[in-house]
Amino acid sequence: MTETNGLRMPRDASARRHPDGPPLGPVATVALGLALIGVLLPAAIAGRVYPSPFESSSQVTGYFADHPFAAVLTALFTFGSAIPLAIVAASASVRLNRLGVRVPGPTIALAGGLLASASLAISGLVTWVLSRPELADAGAGITRRALHDLAFALGGPGFVVPLGLLLAGIAVPSVIVGLVPRWLAWAGLALAAVCEVATLTLLWDGFTVLLPVGRFLGLVWLVVVGFALPRDRREVPRGERRAWRRTSH
Repeated sequence: MTETNGLRMPRDASARRHPDGPPLGPVATVALGLALIGVLLPAAIAGRVYPSPFESSSQVTGYFADHPFAAVLTALFTFGSAIPLAIVAASASVRLNRLGVRVPGPTIALAGGLLASASLAISGLVTWVLSRPELADAGAGITRRALHDLAFALGGPGFVVPLGLLLAGIAVPSVIVGLVPRWLAWAGLALAAVCEVATLTLLWDGFTVLLPVGRFLGLVWLVVVGFALPRDRREVPRGERRAWRRTSH
């Protein structure tokens, strides 16, 4: 027991005053699971994958005209996966600060995660608009194509590039301080680099292959690091304490 302002408090009261928040690993797993379902389930129902913006206009508009329910499911799970991602970003930022990281990493992670979550959520909502039967009317083809390309831009580079900031914001302090195994921290940096290079998708469609790599492997990395990231300074490996002390001041 400890005494504060004349009141006797349990020794673990400080832990209760500074709760850990939602568990990173399970919440990141939910985000990954929803993202995967949002790709695989609509593809199974429609018998084909969601159309690429580099397909012809007739193929794009035909997909939404023929498979509106698959499009609704894509919208639902895309929007849904954005919510736990925002929670992961906020919780990771708080966790890094509690671990004593006093470099821009936690703030960069929070900003990148919130940007990525917002872009993904808007992409899901635009996809829902695309599924509406009113757009099947004659003369709506150009509108449907424009909305489809917007949804791709938001859910593609608009999501993956800021996701890279989230990964880097966690990985860089982890490399410096040794919060997680070195291989895991460096893998996060490599994936963050892939996400940033994906910006070039806007210049040349050959870089489109980087989008699913950054999106899904990035989410997998968040799951792994969510379980590996220590909750308390005492869990930082002894060999890293000196580096941790330099970083925290």
